[in-house]
Amino acid sequence: MKRRRQNKKEPMLTSWRFLTVCGVILLAFGALFARTAWIQVVSPDRLRMEGDMRSLRTTVTSTTRGMIMDRNGEELAVSVPVQAVWADPKQVHAELSLEKEQAWQALADVLGVPRDKLVKRVENPKRRFVYLQRQVTPAVAEYIRKLRLPGVHLRPEERRFYPTGEINAHMVGLTNIDGNGIEGIERGFNEWLTAQAGERRVRKDRTGRVIEDLGIVSEARQANNIQLTIDQRIQALAYRSLKRASEYHRATSASLVMLDVKTGEVLAMVNTPSFNPNNRSQYQSFRARNRAVTDTYEPGSTLKPLIVVSALENGVVQADSIVDTSPGWMRLGGKRVSDTRNLGPISVQTILMRSSNMGMVRMALQETPEQLIDTLYRFGLGIDSGMGLVGESAGLVPLRRRWSDIEKATLSFGYGLTVTPLQLAQAYAVLANGGVRYPLTIIKRNQAPRGEQVIARQHADAVLHMLEAVVGPGGTAGNAAIPGYRVGGKTGTSRKAIAGGYGNDYVGIFAGVAPISNPRLAMVVVMNEPQGEQYYGGQVAAPVFAEVMSGALQLLNIRPDGATQEQLQLAGQEANVVPHT
Repeated sequence: MKRRRQNKKEPMLTSWRFLTVCGVILLAFGALFARTAWIQVVSPDRLRMEGDMRSLRTTVTSTTRGMIMDRNGEELAVSVPVQAVWADPKQVHAELSLEKEQAWQALADVLGVPRDKLVKRVENPKRRFVYLQRQVTPAVAEYIRKLRLPGVHLRPEERRFYPTGEINAHMVGLTNIDGNGIEGIERGFNEWLTAQAGERRVRKDRTGRVIEDLGIVSEARQANNIQLTIDQRIQALAYRSLKRASEYHRATSASLVMLDVKTGEVLAMVNTPSFNPNNRSQYQSFRARNRAVTDTYEPGSTLKPLIVVSALENGVVQADSIVDTSPGWMRLGGKRVSDTRNLGPISVQTILMRSSNMGMVRMALQETPEQLIDTLYRFGLGIDSGMGLVGESAGLVPLRRRWSDIEKATLSFGYGLTVTPLQLAQAYAVLANGGVRYPLTIIKRNQAPRGEQVIARQHADAVLHMLEAVVGPGGTAGNAAIPGYRVGGKTGTSRKAIAGGYGNDYVGIFAGVAPISNPRLAMVVVMNEPQGEQYYGGQVAAPVFAEVMSGALQLLNIRPDGATQEQLQLAGQEANVVPHT
């Protein structure tokens, strides 16, 4: 009986234990279900955020900086694909092993960096990103990829390349290593040239593969190209000639600007010394300055044609007037003004042809300072060109309440004010264009601009023909003559101002236009501080003008207006050649 009672109790105990285990399991499942419901329904944000932090990534689309081209489409600045080498120090330390020592040495060798210096960059395991070297060539990048170094990666980037090198360095400028313009057109039009990278949201797995594309975060904006007015053929010719002349005369610097007088377009703008923008080790700030627009000079006798225009405009003289320069000198305010010799009564044309200071003073003293200054402003002196070039100077046209006679006298032959080579070229373009001033541009326009008549046409034409005599026999600019073409221009030689007066350094200038019968080109050549016995503008600047202008006239297929029919036939040209437009 006792054994039977024990058998009856065992099933009861087993049933109770079974129910207890089932209850515990149900409670556990209930707790799990409740926790799951809490996470999924009531409060999912935190874990969702944690998951997104580990899987969601924003990818950036690659962009290319816009090209800079000359007027004929020749590339002056382009972007080429390169690679940046970077490392994850935490990953490097986590997977560093002895068998990789040789690979690290190979990496140091190909990058041209001492191995100890390279390892020092990745010695801090708390950092997650450090550049090892930027802008490496695709060949070097492929070699590094084959090394398979843990923690060392590559990322695409761009490098700016300048096919024309030092010829266009001042004008085109250059970018920094991040692709932002720091000089020239690259800086002045940086926003226009820069593309806006697009962003996409993606989900990646633990190996970095994209498993889901979640859409666009921001749209990409393509970069814009820039087409300049520069003619690279003329630019190269101008730079070669200017560099050779500045080295021969040992000039501190030199500048040349050529304009199309019919449109106001800059066809050439060069300076020396220059630099190679593809070799950043040569970069020096004084070499990068675009002196044609940043540096100012007293124009000397090259200002005289503008003063003659002022005298004509204000009725002081007529184009055929005779001015008495006797006795060849005068004293104003204790200062002596004189010519090299007494020229006596001479015509206005002869005043320019012989560069007579006395003739200029006689005319200027009959005008008010306001009349003189107003004429200079109408030619564009003392005014920013509006082209947007970096560092451009407006020059200095003096504004005084009271003017002495000596101040008016010195202004008449180009002292007491400063101009840039670009401004002087624009002034001569106005003369060549019948008194019409066009807005200057370095960016090629889609349509012809509207000019402003700032000088009476008959006065501009009269002075232009006087300038032809300056280049002819008996003038001061015989070295600027071009066989077969009628050329007009004016030499200028000014002493450089120093504290308390003027020193012994000179600036030689020549400004001119061609061809006289139908002017197309205006050009200014400035030779700053030439050394040696030759320093006059007619000696150091006029020959450069003749060489470059001659080449430009031929490149643009402009008909020789000073050649005879026989000369044209000998040159293989027809008498009815249509001028280039």
